[in-house]
Amino acid sequence: MKENRPPFSQRAKRYFRGTILLLRSIPSPVVALFVISVVTMNLLANKTLLQNEIIAIDGGILVSWLSFLCMDVVTKHFGPRASTRMSIFAIGVNLLTCLIFWIVSIIPNPETDYTVFNQIIGGTWFILLSSTIAFLASAIINNFSNYIIGKAFKKNPDGGLAYFTRTYISTFIAQFFDNLIFAMLTFMVFAPIFWGGFHWTFVQCLTCSLLGAALELVMEVIFSPIGFGVTKYWKKENVGKDYFAYVEETGGKL
Repeated sequence: MKENRPPFSQRAKRYFRGTILLLRSIPSPVVALFVISVVTMNLLANKTLLQNEIIAIDGGILVSWLSFLCMDVVTKHFGPRASTRMSIFAIGVNLLTCLIFWIVSIIPNPETDYTVFNQIIGGTWFILLSSTIAFLASAIINNFSNYIIGKAFKKNPDGGLAYFTRTYISTFIAQFFDNLIFAMLTFMVFAPIFWGGFHWTFVQCLTCSLLGAALELVMEVIFSPIGFGVTKYWKKENVGKDYFAYVEETGGKL
């Protein structure tokens, strides 16, 4: 017999309440660092740091590892859906920030020339679109692949081997797709049209994605012990107990 689903309004209310509880439950430094990294990553992606015949790297690579480190910590403790919700929240904050920046950039000031400043904060719409699509897709890939890999460690799921394995593999895969989707949309689809023929080749997009994922993985390896320590502390202190109680109350249907 098909299960009767509650009305949409009830499901939306339950989802909203669960999200509020989640954002209250995740320690604020992690949420703050995550949101800042997402906003900063999209701003830095406007600049190409290195480009030759086989390699192209944009500025977002310098901070994107922090976003994935935060997602891995939240996925380990709260689960992949919770981490994805946090990602959607960060995307919303980033879009709002970009809107405010754009409004500031179009306000005229005849007394001073702010042309360069306006170009920087005003951003480029197709870079924002590409980065948003790429980040959302990679966040989902990272969170659920991290969770699935973690399930393979049945004997000691909370041990270091389990945490580092699930973190490294999911980060590399997700970072690769994040870089690839962004590079292809920005530099193969939109840039040739709106930037006067400037473009990256598919080889550049591919090598950029692989190199970027490798470099971001190195950063993840360096800082992952901190993430592992955070997850152990959260479990010891029963962080998020109100959220977990609500999840149990709703039968996990958030």
